[in-house]
Amino acid sequence: MNAEIISVGTELLLGQVVNTDAAIVAQELSALGISLLHTSVVGDNPQRLKDAVETALARSDLLIMTGGLGPTTDDLTKETTAAAAGKKLVLHPESLDRIKNYFNGALMTPNQEKQAWLPEGCTVLQNDNGTAPGCAFTAENGCVVIMLPGPPSELAPMLKNRAVPFLRQLQDSVIVSHNIHIYGLGEAPVAQIMDDCMDGENPTLAPYAKEGECMLRVTAKAQTPEAADRLCQPLMEEIFRRLGAYIYSVDVETLEEVVVAELAAHGKTLAVAESCTGGLLAKRITDVPGASQVFQMGCVTYANAAKEALLFVPHETLEAHGAVSEETARAMAEGIVRRAGSDIGVGITGIAGPDGGTAEKPVGTIYIALSDGRQTWVAKRAPIGRTKSRDWHRHCAASQALDMVRRYVLGLDVLPKP
Repeated sequence: MNAEIISVGTELLLGQVVNTDAAIVAQELSALGISLLHTSVVGDNPQRLKDAVETALARSDLLIMTGGLGPTTDDLTKETTAAAAGKKLVLHPESLDRIKNYFNGALMTPNQEKQAWLPEGCTVLQNDNGTAPGCAFTAENGCVVIMLPGPPSELAPMLKNRAVPFLRQLQDSVIVSHNIHIYGLGEAPVAQIMDDCMDGENPTLAPYAKEGECMLRVTAKAQTPEAADRLCQPLMEEIFRRLGAYIYSVDVETLEEVVVAELAAHGKTLAVAESCTGGLLAKRITDVPGASQVFQMGCVTYANAAKEALLFVPHETLEAHGAVSEETARAMAEGIVRRAGSDIGVGITGIAGPDGGTAEKPVGTIYIALSDGRQTWVAKRAPIGRTKSRDWHRHCAASQALDMVRRYVLGLDVLPKP
């Protein structure tokens, strides 16, 4: 099945709103094993929209429309798409009742009813987060058409809970994918290590670069999810054999989720002392539900005086080695353990840029220390030869700190051997 996405809205063309809808839909299509061949954005213009829909209907097996289902006069998706597909619109009473109930006695303007007019004979996709229902139907030429609302808060749950099950019914097989997340090795070395496994047809293996890390996706197709999963397992075992401790999760999206879960499972607590990351490490940890069980405290100590007062960093250390140094990072990690009474402490200090670098300590020089009160490990991040943003340096430093915590809790080498 070859698919196409058309996103509708002049605001998307003008760049006033970022088109996240297409990315959300594309990811779901990929997980279903549906090939996405075209995406486009069309403004709120009936003729241009009609042309785009007719082109899509002629060349695709599946057309997904996003946006333009609302009550205003410039919401033209349903009218235009239905006409091009040879369908007339009819009032759907159940959808109208849901819209009325949505307003819960508040004034409902007459144009709200427009949203309840849907292509005759369509499968209605209920909107649990807004007023405009979606729908799915088959055009006269056999192309399957799905229309979804534009706001991502409405589109994403409707897609997952309504449209995806509808699409699964159209397929005679199922796709199962597992995402293997890796920290400490980039996409290129991972691809080289796994090179001889990349040409398989079922299952398939594909690498993806992420911000400061990478991912391998194992995908298999079979008659049932259980059978597809069994096809994936031997390849996943081989990936684990080759990459070992560099793998931080399967199907868990972030390092912080893994770290919070492992700290809780092992009964460990954590505190962090940050300078150049400005609290980003603490934020990422506390973004995870349940972090309160394991996270003791975080200190953002930019000034040397704060490092001395809050983290017990010796004045002599700062004078002799500077704020950005292995010695200061070590003292920060040891100091936060002492201050918080936690099992583990992390200290981060460095130069995130874009200014502040020197010949001896260029932008991107960052020290990350982990201490358990008895032993302390320090990693150094050095510039990699090309300009990176301040956000990139901070994000990657926080990620490396999380990976060091993960490794410590699991009894692995805190600092990977070269």
